[in-house]
Amino acid sequence: MTEIQKAKRFYISGFVQGVGFRYFVRNQAARLHLDGYTRNLSDGRVEVYALGTPPQLTKLREALHQGPRLSRVREVEETEVEPDARYEGDFVIVFET
Repeated sequence: MTEIQKAKRFYISGFVQGVGFRYFVRNQAARLHLDGYTRNLSDGRVEVYALGTPPQLTKLREALHQGPRLSRVREVEETEVEPDARYEGDFVIVFET
């Protein structure tokens, strides 16, 4: 029996842009077998949308609090959201301005 997929959106603030944070998130998502995306926001935060089981999402949240070596995470906001089928099957870095 497989666990039900949940979706969460995380907003990470602190010194999190220009330090490889999105690549760190993508690598963590691959390790945890999560789907979704990550992107920089214009206000200096990083957004992460992830689809997975509750244990997978908990492990991701723990990793987000740590961040990559050069980052300084101040806060991780988390909200449960509706799963979006557009993001199933892959975890990508979104490059947009």
